[in-house]
This record gives sequence, structure tokens and C-alpha cells, in this order.
Amino acid sequence: MQERLLEVGHVVRAHGLRGEVVVRLVSNVAERMSPGSALWCKGSPVVVEKSRTLPGKRDGREDTSGFWLVSFAGVSTREEAEQLAGAELHAEAREQGGGLWVHELIGSEVWSISGQRHGRVTAVQANPASDLLVLEDGALVPLRFVVDAKAGRVMVDAPEGLFEL
Repeated sequence: MQERLLEVGHVVRAHGLRGEVVVRLVSNVAERMSPGSALWCKGSPVVVEKSRTLPGKRDGREDTSGFWLVSFAGVSTREEAEQLAGAELHAEAREQGGGLWVHELIGSEVWSISGQRHGRVTAVQANPASDLLVLEDGALVPLRFVVDAKAGRVMVDAPEGLFEL
């Protein structure tokens, strides 16, 4: 397995009889589901053969936005697809400037611009308004307050009272 792999999605369930699976993409890079894309699943490489997005909410059914119907090379039966259910999908990190990367934020120390340390990031939680840094003491910091992040240090310009219990 490669060194710098990021979680990009997970297999929700098998779909149909021909080896297709429903994938929930957790990356904002939709190209991860393009035919020919190489991913890792359960420690082994898999290649996307075909994919398409599932339609959004309709007729009162569950919203399926962010879900993809995917065929992987070598997975051609429902039984093979069922073996992938629940598995995380990983892909190699892409070097792009100007963005915040979850794998780089986790473990970083959070400091306010006034110089006060607030703790270490243990996770990044998805949230519709703004993803949240989860700190070791349980504090949540919206990413919109991050002003700088590099070399294991995240600087935030948070409103007064954000870190008070």
C-alpha cells in the first residue's frame, strides 16, 4: 500500500447482480470516480471501470447526492460486490496548493492569533455550514476561522467565547 493515501469514500452496499456497488464519496474531487481511477480497497488496488452519480432526492425518498454507482475491474458478481460492502476507499494524495488537507490538520496544534494554545486536532467533522476541527478536549472550531495552517500548527481567528465552556 502507498504511503500517502487519503480516504475518498466508502462502499455502502452492493447494487444489482453484476458487481456494481453504491459508493459514498467523501472527497470533493469527483474525478476519483472517473473510469480508470486507481483506488485502494481493503489494502488492495481497485480500478474504476464505470461510474455515474445517483440522482438527488425524489418522490420523498432519501437524498442520494454524493452517492455513485460504481463498477470496479474484476468485480462482476453480486457476491463479489457484497464482499466490499462497508469498506473504505483510499487514493493517493494530490499535491495542490491553497487548500486545507484533513491528513495534515489532524495532529496539528491550534493557536489563536493572540498566541493562546487551544489543543491538538483529533479529527475533522463534516458540517453543512463549515467543516469543524475537533480538538482533544472536545471543542469544535469551524474551518472558516482558520487563517493559516502549516507545519503542524493551525492559527485561528475565532470569535470571543468560542473556547469557553
